[in-house]
Amino acid sequence: MRIHSLYVPNGREVGSDHYAYKLDWFDALAAAVAAGPPDVALCGDMNVAPADADVFDPAAYLGHTHVTGPERQRLEAFGLVDVVRARWPERERVFSYWDYRAGMFHQDLGMRIDLVLASQPVADRVTAAWVDRAARKGKLPSDHAPVIVDLDEAPDGDIGPVVPPPSNPKRGGRTRLPQSKD
Repeated sequence: MRIHSLYVPNGREVGSDHYAYKLDWFDALAAAVAAGPPDVALCGDMNVAPADADVFDPAAYLGHTHVTGPERQRLEAFGLVDVVRARWPERERVFSYWDYRAGMFHQDLGMRIDLVLASQPVADRVTAAWVDRAARKGKLPSDHAPVIVDLDEAPDGDIGPVVPPPSNPKRGGRTRLPQSKD
């Protein structure tokens, strides 16, 4: 299985060079995905809301990036399963991004632009998929919440657990990486 960890260019403004670059970027990704392997997952900030149900107010985004036909068509063309939406029907408000301005998170005025798209064999292995809103509630949070997907188990049968070290290194002084030789 190949997992692509992605940050898709924002596109800034419809019709701009940045927007054209975003569409070209999607086309290049499509070529890479088509080259295989067939078991694949595209994960990350796609900067596209796949459907109107993935934005708090579709009318508010008319004419803006993240919701245009060409962007959505690029996502659909992959032919992959949106594993979060497969578990949370479109009638459910499931967002992964909230602008910092005007308290949008606390009003749940967001977008679902952080996605996990998977080929059918990978999607068939998904046992759970959700957006962790609680992670967005902390002090000085990101404007995005993590998307979490559990697979049944690894092909070799080893499911872990693997617990990563804390991601908040000590402040002040020099931080040594474990692989440092000095």
